[in-house]
Amino acid sequence: MGDMANSSIEFHPKPQQQREAPHAGGFGCTLAELRSLMELRGAEALQKIQEAYGDVGGLCRRLKTSPTEGLADNTNDLEKRRQIYGQNFIPPKQPKTFLQLVWEALQDVTLIILEVAAIVSLGLSFYAPPGEESEACGNVSGGAEDEGEAEAGWIEGAAILLSVICVVLVTAFNDWSKEKQFRGLQSRIEQEQKFTVIRNGQLLQVPVAALVVGDIAQVKYGDLLPADGVLIQGNDLKLDESSLTGESDHVRKSADKDPMLLSGTHVMEGSGRMVVTAVGVNSQTGIIFTLLGAGGEEEEKKDKKGMATWLPKQDGAVAMEMQPLKSAEGGEMEEREKKKANVPKKEKSVLQGKLTKLAVQIGKAGLVMSAITVIILVLYFVIETFVVDGRAWLAECTPVYVQYFVKFFIIGVTVLVVAVPEGLPLAVTISLAYSVKKMMKDNNLVRHLDACETMGNATAICSDKTGTLTTNRMTVVQSYLGDTHYKEVPAPNALTPKILDLLVHAISINSAYTTKILPPEKEGALPRQVGNKTECALLGFVLDLKRDFQPVREQIPEDKLYKVYTFNSVRKSMSTAIRMPDGGFRLFSKGASEILLKKCTNILNSNGELRGFRPRDRDDMVKKIIEPMACDGLRTICIAYRDFSAGQEPDWDDENEVVGDLTCIAVVGIEDPVRPEVPEAIRKCQRAGITVRMVTGDNINTARAIAAKCGIIQPGEDFLCLEGKEFNRRIRNEKGEIEQERLDKVWPKLRVLARSSPTDKHTLVKGIIDSTTGEQRQVVAVTGDGTNDGPALKKADVGFAMGIAGTDVAKEASDIILTDDNFTSIVKAVMWGRNVYDSISKFLQFQLTVNVVAVIVAFTGACITQDSPLKAVQMLWVNLIMDTFASLALATEPPTESLLLRKPYGRDKPLISRTMMKNILGHAVYQLTIIFTLLFVGELFFDIDSGRNTPLHSPPSEHYTIIFNTFVMMQLFNEINARKIHGERNVFDGIFSNPIFCTIVLGTFGIQIVIVQFGGKPFSCSPLSTEQWLWCLFVGVGELVWGQVIATIPTSQLKCLKEAGHGPRKDDMTDEELAEGEEEIDHAERELRRGQILWFRGLNRIQTQTAGHCDPQSCPPHFGGILKPATCSHHLSILT
Repeated sequence: MGDMANSSIEFHPKPQQQREAPHAGGFGCTLAELRSLMELRGAEALQKIQEAYGDVGGLCRRLKTSPTEGLADNTNDLEKRRQIYGQNFIPPKQPKTFLQLVWEALQDVTLIILEVAAIVSLGLSFYAPPGEESEACGNVSGGAEDEGEAEAGWIEGAAILLSVICVVLVTAFNDWSKEKQFRGLQSRIEQEQKFTVIRNGQLLQVPVAALVVGDIAQVKYGDLLPADGVLIQGNDLKLDESSLTGESDHVRKSADKDPMLLSGTHVMEGSGRMVVTAVGVNSQTGIIFTLLGAGGEEEEKKDKKGMATWLPKQDGAVAMEMQPLKSAEGGEMEEREKKKANVPKKEKSVLQGKLTKLAVQIGKAGLVMSAITVIILVLYFVIETFVVDGRAWLAECTPVYVQYFVKFFIIGVTVLVVAVPEGLPLAVTISLAYSVKKMMKDNNLVRHLDACETMGNATAICSDKTGTLTTNRMTVVQSYLGDTHYKEVPAPNALTPKILDLLVHAISINSAYTTKILPPEKEGALPRQVGNKTECALLGFVLDLKRDFQPVREQIPEDKLYKVYTFNSVRKSMSTAIRMPDGGFRLFSKGASEILLKKCTNILNSNGELRGFRPRDRDDMVKKIIEPMACDGLRTICIAYRDFSAGQEPDWDDENEVVGDLTCIAVVGIEDPVRPEVPEAIRKCQRAGITVRMVTGDNINTARAIAAKCGIIQPGEDFLCLEGKEFNRRIRNEKGEIEQERLDKVWPKLRVLARSSPTDKHTLVKGIIDSTTGEQRQVVAVTGDGTNDGPALKKADVGFAMGIAGTDVAKEASDIILTDDNFTSIVKAVMWGRNVYDSISKFLQFQLTVNVVAVIVAFTGACITQDSPLKAVQMLWVNLIMDTFASLALATEPPTESLLLRKPYGRDKPLISRTMMKNILGHAVYQLTIIFTLLFVGELFFDIDSGRNTPLHSPPSEHYTIIFNTFVMMQLFNEINARKIHGERNVFDGIFSNPIFCTIVLGTFGIQIVIVQFGGKPFSCSPLSTEQWLWCLFVGVGELVWGQVIATIPTSQLKCLKEAGHGPRKDDMTDEELAEGEEEIDHAERELRRGQILWFRGLNRIQTQTAGHCDPQSCPPHFGGILKPATCSHHLSILT
């Protein structure tokens, strides 16, 4: 593949050779020819096309396709094209195999220590020292030990190894299913990616993977190009090629200057048609991926870790993204390296920050405890044996003593194993993965896992109006035509034919030809609106006037349009010029009424004649027509035209001159009704402590009317509704710079921002996030659908893109895609986010209780009785219950509406609240009391032999089995207590709505019975009688009663309790992390790139990387066509 990549760049055949070359499969171009053509840019490319094919039409003929009709939709032909020119698909990187995942799970430090200890213990048990029988070694090996027991010395080591294997397999299986889920999600995102092509003269939406060379594709504003192509015809087309070149300026494309369109680039303005010339691995993006794939393998061998951070994430093998918590296990340096290597990415999510910190603290505490345990055990043994008994260390006794030391070491390691909450990363992952899966059903397609949890902390939502709060099914309900204000659609005969004719032409021609109204799919349903909804409303108005737009479009097809100024957020209008039969031109224009009316100097009166339109008339019209329409919540659109006589062709590039001196035909009021479910959803948000703000490009009166209907603004409240201009005036100083203090005065009361530009939206979001006025930093969610919303979506803590109306660029900048474009789905996301947070807290409350108890028991037990009451294997089983199973059980609790009744937690709220601390310590006291009572007086109570001070390898005692069993029973019942973390009394509330929880609790109970009754030597258990079992259960159920006692103690009285697990504070953050935030915005503006949807994911990151790896002079030759040395240095400058 490497050779092929090289040849594609060096291969520039001369025209005469080319004609002789044998042509592939009957087509007039070979794959290599097309690849070399796509390497060229601008004038070079045009020259090449003229030399080799005459023009783009010639290229289409060679590829056996028609520029207007497209390919025949013939399966054989399409298949043949795929065989010769390849499929539009880049094969994903191989997922990690199960064995690789097992190997990774084995890398865990604590597990390695355990494995070593177990192997040493095994080795020693097989070694029978010659002097073992002698008295010289003291009573260390004496005791109730018969031959069979001595033989069974190996069991403990083997059992530890076995439990290690269990833990590893469970971890690996979790990682594997996680990756599988994520791949599923990714492929779903990819399948949803469709592109418009013309086949048999029909416009079709086909999946991106089905594109073939020779297809004629429609390119429009907001598209992400899925293949390389040559432009056939374009209107005002501008592309953002920064993902390939790193240059942030938009590149103007036209058939006569620069017709080369490359995959992976974004259409920022305009529209057009292209013929596809390269797909999949042969497209520009594909070539880069192939090079990376080839280079990647070698790099990976050399430097596995560094590489893994930036290998193309083209395949959703997102082990990286999916293991946000690895840093807890010492990957801190790696994290930092990653941060340097990658393009600055968002800071760690709130939860991750808190958990990492907490896990590290617990780990340190565990390490100290286990070290002390080992030291005390060793010292006690040495003093007892050599000082008190006064024995000498004999050579033949060495193995016996070593065996003791190994035993102490194993006890120390088990304390550590129990102390370190390995279950935390697992619980987070399970909880997030479970939520993501369920959120799909609630129309939330989560693209970045942590977005789901961040959403639970959201304090502000900045929402678009159109389509999110409203139904996005627009209809014209009022109009002003020929001096008359119609409150409903006028009868066609009420209008002068001239006005009607001009209106129909102005609407039919001056709108994207891809916008249409199709007959309804089902009888009695509404007609289907395809394309831009505002244009659909206007076309619907034409149909309501009993006229049709299709004949007009057939008479003047798209390629006859002389000049098109497409709609964008700066112009807020669209204009199209056509050549008239007499040689003159007519320009049709439509746009926001207050903007276009300023450019009108005439207006049509009731007879269809021109009448002067002075500024005074305009003010009258705004007061009497436009404002009343806007106050009814209507969008007002003005439709106008201008004629140029035959002799005076204007300078089309001087847009202000061309689109001026217009004649107003009509002003229409378009209604977009509020979605019926939105007011209730907004009420829920407000109750949950989330401020909803509307940010829209609409007129301020329209916006205010809709905001009132939704309940965003309430009468009697103190709020601000501003227009973009006024907003900017208030937040900028004399020099025009934005000042945070000024912004802080505006945003808290701001509810509606109207006539806002994308920059305003970005400024607002950044201002709210950077504000330090409140007691905690705001967490902002933003919705967006347009290409220009990209920067705001990226800047926000959570960006929601619209699945239906959203452009590819917006989807790519987002974290969550709303598949139904509905605001209520955002509320569902908040609920799920809060649920994730609560699930983690529940798990922590349970886990930490077990941790505290197990560590103290092992520690004091070891110090007083020279042996841990809980054996290594038992500890590992407890660890398995508390880590894996409990995380499954508690992390899959379904959310309830009650989650929306509290305020957001905020960034600084600790993970473990006072109430939780009270529960943890309260239950720990109960459990410790029971266990120590059993340990020191249990044998009297049950009338059995004491298990204390038994020699090495002695058979398991009933005494210690009862302690172990009681311990596990208490955990099981405490797991039920852990379901509530806010001090609720009813811990059984909704327990049956979570089948996983019930299954796990019952399953654990079943396994425990098997372990105790039949576990024998490996588990250090001896079977118990029914009565003993009932006592164990009784003590376990006591946990539930004790839980009620704890709930009665008011938390407010316990001032002494500290909270734990705060988020990383500002002063804890490294300089790099802080610097990162400052750089972020330039990148957001420069390239809308985050976890890209198509297979261009990670392309830019990789480029930065490749550029970072090779210095400009020594770039490998095969990067010649893709990364020019200049690009290298450019990327390096970004990195530094």
